[in-house]
Amino acid sequence: MANYATEHIRTVALVGQGSAGKTTLAEALLVKAGALPAAGSVERGTTVSDFDPLEKQYLHSLRSALLHCETRGTRVHIVDTPGFPDFIGQAIGALDAVETAGVVVDAQAGVEMITSRMMEWAGKRGLCRIVIVNKIDADHVDLPAVLAAIQGAFGKECLPINLPADGGKRVVDCFFNPSGEADFSSVEAAHRALVDQVVEVDEDLMSLYLEQGEIEPDQLHAPFEKALREGHLVPVCFVSARTGAGMTELLQVFDRLLPNPTEGNPPLFTKGEGDAATEFRSEPDPAKHVLAHVFKVVMDPFVGKLGIFRVHQGTVTKDTQLFVGDGRKPFKVGHLFMLQGGKNVEIDRAVPGDLAAVAKVDEIEFDCVLHDSHDEDQIHMKPLEFPTPMHGVAIEPKRRGDEGRISDVLHRMIAEDPTLKLEQTNLNETVLWGLGDLHLRSVLERMATQFKLEVTTRPPRIPYRETITSAAEGHHRHKKQTGGAGQFGEVYLKIEPLPRGGGFEFVNTVKGGAIPTSLIPAVQKGIEQVLSEGPLAGFPLQDVRVNVYDGKYHPVDSKEVAFVAAGRKAFLDAIAKAKPIVLEPVVGIEVNCPAANMGDVTGDLSSRRGQVTGTKTMQAGVLAVTGLAPLVELDGYAARLKSMTGGQGAWSMELSHYEQAPPVLQQQLSAEYAKHRRHEEEA
Repeated sequence: MANYATEHIRTVALVGQGSAGKTTLAEALLVKAGALPAAGSVERGTTVSDFDPLEKQYLHSLRSALLHCETRGTRVHIVDTPGFPDFIGQAIGALDAVETAGVVVDAQAGVEMITSRMMEWAGKRGLCRIVIVNKIDADHVDLPAVLAAIQGAFGKECLPINLPADGGKRVVDCFFNPSGEADFSSVEAAHRALVDQVVEVDEDLMSLYLEQGEIEPDQLHAPFEKALREGHLVPVCFVSARTGAGMTELLQVFDRLLPNPTEGNPPLFTKGEGDAATEFRSEPDPAKHVLAHVFKVVMDPFVGKLGIFRVHQGTVTKDTQLFVGDGRKPFKVGHLFMLQGGKNVEIDRAVPGDLAAVAKVDEIEFDCVLHDSHDEDQIHMKPLEFPTPMHGVAIEPKRRGDEGRISDVLHRMIAEDPTLKLEQTNLNETVLWGLGDLHLRSVLERMATQFKLEVTTRPPRIPYRETITSAAEGHHRHKKQTGGAGQFGEVYLKIEPLPRGGGFEFVNTVKGGAIPTSLIPAVQKGIEQVLSEGPLAGFPLQDVRVNVYDGKYHPVDSKEVAFVAAGRKAFLDAIAKAKPIVLEPVVGIEVNCPAANMGDVTGDLSSRRGQVTGTKTMQAGVLAVTGLAPLVELDGYAARLKSMTGGQGAWSMELSHYEQAPPVLQQQLSAEYAKHRRHEEEA
């Protein structure tokens, strides 16, 4: 494979709503650049990007795919990303690998929720952005309305750099050529608008433009790139990936106008830890020491763990010794790859701007920094903001003997996906959290097919708690005589409720040695046994203070085990008198939805015993609704939100507080626990 200097490298992530045609667009670009002899088909499962068996089954992308092609002496790295909300983490992770986000818009659907969110996320990361309007040849499309919607959603800086012609069969350039015929608008007017927008970032060029009335396109490269970096210009390109219309022009935009790694906004590195961390700027110089960032990890069934990284500084070769993060033990790059979908193409070097991969390095993790100098530890990329995984399933292996494997396999899945989370609950459950039902289903199917591990799933249990509502006293005398040495311990204690969130407090006010100091820890141990499984419904007990104030002991028969039992039963005695209740978790929820669906969303939240606490406008046509709701009422909410908003809603939640559960729910939980205890006793 030919080697390219950093100045001749471009990096683009194709992002946007699912079904906008990103994978078909990537395929068409590879064909036009000569990297493929013919385009594959998503429907037939023959595209380079969607090589995974599950992607062929689902007929859409589940993971980001790396591609590359060469055009006019330039290497273009393309990252094709998923667009469905359940897999959006893969698209977000790709942002740190590229200079430019190509936001793909379906000409039939217009600006959709994920389109808006990716546009916003790319802007926050300081990326240059271009909008690519796909499917311009589709039936019943109103392209002027689509362009107006783009400008309404993202600003007047979104200007067409080409326009469709001949009914969408081709496009006509508006930047390099100031004249021509288009299906709508005026090529000359579009050219003039672009030049006006670009020269605004350069005062000298602005003066020259006002003096001469025209500027040569070659004079506009530097200010064009500056306008992109500053978000002052967002070019809009029109294409049809299906027919190939606009592909040549799009590649020309990539080659001649998009920034190379020496021109784009610098990566967001920091050096140091915590409050002492300072901004650190890498230099895209191939002669300097190596600095690279791992933006993707793949568990390849054939070559093992693949760490995929963007080189920001220095040159990586097959013999390079690299450190992982703050680790002190280097590894040697045995094989260096560039990915073309599911194929690993071996290369001999990677320079700043290149996206490359190494295999079988267990220490590599998502978001880690690779370097070749002891002086460059404590360097991190500014963390990306990923959606909170909200959809959970409790899992356990189907077959006996797989208990040990399940943790290993799940951690492999989590290594690939930053939006997966594994939790071991205090209810003795293993819960896998993801962004939606489809997200989790794809993970479980991959576990079954790739790792031959089948699991059973069920909804995770709600983490209820128990507490008391009044003060009370408790007492128990533990006395046991078995012929030899006996057991004796007596405990008097008082309990009182703490403010919500107060946890647990243990106080010892025993006077005169009624209970020896050496046996007080045994009393506390007995009390804490009750905390893990409350007597009302079996949930952890919280927000209570226990004061042990008196007791009795026997100089021969008093042992630790006796005071553990006495402390436990005295505590249970007090709880029974202290009006115990069940607490339910209440979560803060934020829902992003189209403005037209706000009434449905707020009404549905109210029907779930929730309350709306506020609304705010996020961007054109999108509202954020905030509120509070009991966690138990949000079962199935993801599917309900998808139904209400046509798949355009997104939500997140976090624990807010605990409050008293309704009486009917408390009775139900208490009855279920009593039944469970009876079964245990009978067994």
